[in-house]
Amino acid sequence: MRPAAPVPSIFSRAGRPVGRFLVHEWTLASLGALVLAVLMTWPTLRYPSHTLPHVYGDPSLQAWQMAWSGHILLNDPARLWHSNTFFPELWSFAFSDTLLGYAPAGMLGSGPEDAVLRYNIMFVLAHALATLGAYALARQLGAGRTGAAVAGVGYAYAPWLLAQAGHLHVLSNGGIPLALAMLARGHGWSLRHGYRPDRRHHGWAYVGWLVAAWQLSLGFGIGLPFAYFLAGAVLVTAVLFYARRLRTGQALPFGGRMLVVDLIGGMLFAGVGLLMAIPYFEVTELHPYAERTIGDLDIFSPSASGFVTAPAESFIWGALHEDARATMRWHTEMTLLPGFVLYALAAGGLFFSVWRLRHRLLLLAGVLVTMAFAMGTRFFGGIFTYVPLFEHAPGWNGIRTPGRLMLWTTLLLVLLAAGAVTALTERIHQLTAQRIPSWSGPWLRLATHLPLLLVTVEGLNTTPHPVAPTPPAALRTVEGPLLVLPSDQSLDQKVMLWSTSGFPDVVNGGSGFTPRQLDHVRRTSRSFPDQASVDYLRTLGVRHVVLLRGQVGGTPWEITIDEPVDSLGITRQDVGDAVVYRL
Repeated sequence: MRPAAPVPSIFSRAGRPVGRFLVHEWTLASLGALVLAVLMTWPTLRYPSHTLPHVYGDPSLQAWQMAWSGHILLNDPARLWHSNTFFPELWSFAFSDTLLGYAPAGMLGSGPEDAVLRYNIMFVLAHALATLGAYALARQLGAGRTGAAVAGVGYAYAPWLLAQAGHLHVLSNGGIPLALAMLARGHGWSLRHGYRPDRRHHGWAYVGWLVAAWQLSLGFGIGLPFAYFLAGAVLVTAVLFYARRLRTGQALPFGGRMLVVDLIGGMLFAGVGLLMAIPYFEVTELHPYAERTIGDLDIFSPSASGFVTAPAESFIWGALHEDARATMRWHTEMTLLPGFVLYALAAGGLFFSVWRLRHRLLLLAGVLVTMAFAMGTRFFGGIFTYVPLFEHAPGWNGIRTPGRLMLWTTLLLVLLAAGAVTALTERIHQLTAQRIPSWSGPWLRLATHLPLLLVTVEGLNTTPHPVAPTPPAALRTVEGPLLVLPSDQSLDQKVMLWSTSGFPDVVNGGSGFTPRQLDHVRRTSRSFPDQASVDYLRTLGVRHVVLLRGQVGGTPWEITIDEPVDSLGITRQDVGDAVVYRL
């Protein structure tokens, strides 16, 4: 009689699913994307409460955006779009992209230091999500693990994105490929295997629409082209399947239940877009002069040379392309190199790939078309590409930087590259299996990972990390509404960050345009303190003016900052390195 098999303990039974989870592909992919993000963005997390990546200007603004949305949704949600900056303007939160989807992070912590910490964490996580999203899309379409890894790294760390390191709303693009991967998974479709009804999963489709809606909530700069892409994809799919139904009499390909899922998900996505758009319509009505023009578009439109020019922050190519950048008017938006390694892999993918020939040709066509659109007015004046969208398509006249459409070019290039790398990997495995004994030599193993290594190296950066501006002691105690002088676009973005300490109403503000009232305040306040400026600020409701001593060099205040003000009916007090005037 054989002894009874030992009964596994509760720890053994619990450990098995945990162990399977820890070694699961998606667990490893997520952890790998996170670790890579920390390393590739280093030293962002070295002093995360004290430094900001790239520059302090736009990151200060975006750190304030996350802090404001989290703060106000917890305390007074009805005031979300009427922020504490640009006082007394209405709808001021809609003067820029809002990063509203990061509001839950904004609910944690308070004050400028926590705002900087929060920004740096989200900066790193945005890179991780972009890597994971592109990896997931490539895997769902049929690429192997190594090919998908190349897609993930190539998409998240393309050299042109290094110039956008100060624009978190541009870097926060991982929801695009992730949503597309989930929607494709939910509908049982892949590029390599086509439509497989047995692979459909309604839950993935629902989550895909939710992720797409969240991506849209981060801002229209990246979200609007995504919305048009989804609308176009739905339209093309509907036309193709309707034509097929007329020809074959086949019923709904994805089934009636999936149709309901798509209707609900599509309405959710459209609803988020509409609710996000309403404040921008209000801003357009109040400030019609803020609308972009073809002239604005022309300023930021890159030439074809931009596709082979890297930004200064590129570790490999930055110094070598200095002369090419010198010929560009606005090189931050005109250096569009996705990577020479990526170009080579994508070119190879046209001839050697796991994708079908027609799919490769469609991907190539997409690359060429998106490049033409990314050139704005530099491609035959844009009359066949960007200009018709700018003049007639809803929302497009708010996007003045066509070069950011390079995001879609990069996504298509990494998919071509993933097809080539997957074919190479599978071919090497076939050669290995034919050996006796079956064993892959070190050079063969290296060959499968060399493309991934090269794409990663080309994404290395030299991004500076300046110290975040320290708030003056006066701003911790002075009540609003207040005006901080001097005031200009750059300095006001720092003031926005400083205002996260209590969120007092401040006249200062920095955005994509300058409201006429703020411009008038700046011009009138050049003579402050005098009777005319004091009277004008009082009519606006301003109670305090904070004049920063460290910023008055070369301004009229350098002479008048210590003059008496008794005759004006106001008081002044020195607080640290600032003078506080009570009106």
